[in-house]
Amino acid sequence: MATIRSLTQPSPLERASEGRVKGAFAIIFDMDGTLVDNTPYHFKSWQALFKAHGKGELSKHTYETEISGVPVMDSIRRIFGDEYDEAGLKKLFAEKEEFYRKEYAPYVAPVNGLKNFLTELKDASVKMAMATSATVDDINFILDNVPIRDDFNVIVNSTMVTKPKPHPQIFLKAAEKLNMPPEKCVVFEDSLAGIKAANAAGMKVVGITTNHTADELHPVDLVINDYSELSVKKMAELFEK
Repeated sequence: MATIRSLTQPSPLERASEGRVKGAFAIIFDMDGTLVDNTPYHFKSWQALFKAHGKGELSKHTYETEISGVPVMDSIRRIFGDEYDEAGLKKLFAEKEEFYRKEYAPYVAPVNGLKNFLTELKDASVKMAMATSATVDDINFILDNVPIRDDFNVIVNSTMVTKPKPHPQIFLKAAEKLNMPPEKCVVFEDSLAGIKAANAAGMKVVGITTNHTADELHPVDLVINDYSELSVKKMAELFEK
């Protein structure tokens, strides 16, 4: 005999559609390339740094597979560490960041549909975190221009972890601070290193095609072009699979 669901006990999807999913799952967002489409400007700043310091032409493939998603200082130490002392490496870091902010400042904007999606999540009492390899200065640069800081319950930055992506530590730290188990978290990522980290954390993964094609973003549970394609209900459906 089929089970009849009580009218007073809606399904998870019904609760999601009505905006009552408090505690059911949490969302963890990367920042660069995920909340804002700034990766092309980071790439240009890295290209400029390579040329200025005798490293030749930086290819997009090398940037995407070896640099994107990794803390800037970690990459600078790996690439330039044999030629510069720590003070010199910090100057390179400052040079790269100054170029990036100067080039990107006139264009800072959220990815299409982000603000509406964040509002819907917040109205449904979904916990949200930002977990980014960016520095505190870079986070402030973005959030001072895109007023979404208060939408996040938690912001985890590169100084709060010891192991960079693709290690899952930053996402596990965010889940811990949200008081949510990893298997009840959804990570939004644009980078290959970030997707590897989210999968290693045992979380659901949504890839956004700001910098890679849908075919390149794998393995993920869902691929989007922007946030206009999403709803709280669609997020809840990831946990029905």
